Parts: sequence; structure tokens; C-alpha cells
Amino acid sequence: MTFLPLRSLPFLWLLFLWLLFLWLLFLWLLFLWLLLLASVPVAARDLKIATWNMEWLTLRPAGDPELPEGVIPKHAEDRALLQRYALALNADIVALEEVDGPGPAAEIFPPDRYRLFFTQDNVVQRVGFAVKRGLTIIQNPDLVSLDVLRGARHSLRSGADITLKLDGSILRLLGVHLKSGCQQAPLSGSGRTCDTLHRQLPALQGWIAQRREEGVPFVVLGDFNRRMDAHDELETALAQTAPLLRVTEGQATPCWGGNAFIDHIFLGGAARGWMAPQSMRVMIYREGPEAKERLSDHCPVSVRLTLPE
Repeated sequence: MTFLPLRSLPFLWLLFLWLLFLWLLFLWLLFLWLLLLASVPVAARDLKIATWNMEWLTLRPAGDPELPEGVIPKHAEDRALLQRYALALNADIVALEEVDGPGPAAEIFPPDRYRLFFTQDNVVQRVGFAVKRGLTIIQNPDLVSLDVLRGARHSLRSGADITLKLDGSILRLLGVHLKSGCQQAPLSGSGRTCDTLHRQLPALQGWIAQRREEGVPFVVLGDFNRRMDAHDELETALAQTAPLLRVTEGQATPCWGGNAFIDHIFLGGAARGWMAPQSMRVMIYREGPEAKERLSDHCPVSVRLTLPE
């Protein structure tokens, strides 16, 4: 048996105490770090959403019986140009209007970057969403009650309804394309088109009321075919259903020389507080007026949201 010299015992004792001190110091620093981590504000995630009416985006040939007389389908080079604009827009979620389904949309929003969600309507001008890959999306049933002319030769469009799940947050989005031809007139007593738009209102109100009852943040966006101001009947009726923030409020669009907005983005529930200040944007085309029919008579309208994680 070997014994350590007595003079080495104090050294070992000091070494033990030093190691014990370092261990306790490590535990104390770890506790402080965890305490600091718990006190850091919850991180947030930026999300860019947009709406874009692409004006008769289809792969059908000119003269197709499903296309109205005078509609000239976009050529391959036109679709390639629109794709460049889509990539420059770089939105996370884009509500799409007047698109003939996923096939034409995939030529604008590359499948390696975006997934596509469209209504099941049997019309050329369908409503849908392009969503960046990596985002978790649930496609909900179409809001078919928006088509108040269902079964008629010229039926209307259903609403495209999706749910985004992102880092613990939920956001419900409804893409719409309402009846055209009643941009400013009273909804009642102004003719058939305004009456049709008026008949679509309860479907929107019902959808918004459900989201309010659920307490879910939501967005309603798309082509409303309606110029809105503080006294607009349609906007007033929607706001009576639930408090809403219209991101285009008080603004005019610079699209193709400027005009009043008919493409709108409404934020509801907690999403009303998620809009990044002064983040509403309109992407305008660099080409001159002669390119309007080749591209679209609408420009993409976008806004940035900051979602809590």
C-alpha cells in the first residue's frame, strides 16, 4: 500500500475546493443565463402578404369557348415577365385572382419556391393562394356561398380559405374576387350588378363573424371591385361585423397612372395590431401603357405583418 506524503494533502484539499468553486460558479452563471433568457421579449416573425389580380391568366388558346370574345391569352414571354415581377415581389403569401388554376399559376410562381392552393370552382377566373415553401398551410373548404349565381352560365367565384400555422401563431386568410360593375354606387337600387354584390355581403359577414367568435386572427384580401372610403356601405357593413383595419385606407394606387384602390387587404382580430407601420406597398410595372394587356390591369398590393411566435 502506498501513502501520499502528508505535505501533499493541503494541495489536494485546495484543488478540491477550487474545483468545487468552479462548479458552483458554473451553476450560478447557468441560472443567470436561464433567468435572462426567460426575461427576453418573445421573438417575432415577419410575414409579407399580398393580393394580385393577374387578369385572365390562362394557358388556353385564343378563341377557346370558355374565354370571352376579345380576351387575348398571355404569351410565354409575358408569363416569364410576370414571373420576374413575382420573384421581385418576394411575398410569403399571395392571394391570386383571375387565374385558371395551378397550371398557369406555376408559370408565375415556380413550384420549387411556392405551393399553390385554389378553389374547386369550374370557372376560368379562379381564386387561390401562392405560398412559399416551408410555411405550414391547411386548406379549408371553399367559401362557396360567395357564388350567389351558382349554377348560372356566368357564375361567380368562391372564396379561397387557408390557415397558416407559424411558430405557435395561427392566421386565417380568405381570398376573394367579388362581383364587378358596382365600384361606387349604392348597393341597393342601383341595378343588377350592385344587387349581386349586395347579395355576396352576408357570406363575407358570416365568415368574419365565425373568426371573431373563434378569437382567431384573420385577413380578408383580394379584388373587392369596390372603391372604399369612410362612408362606403360595403366596408361599413363588414366593420359592423367585427373591428377591421383596411391597409389601403386613405391611399390611392399608383398602378397604371393612379386611381382609387379596388384591391384591398383587411386585417381582423389580433392581426389588426400586427401590421408593420407604413408597410403597405404597390408594385408598379416598369413597362409603358402598351404592356397593360400583356401583364395585368392590376398591380400587386402588399403589406408586412409581424406575428408573435
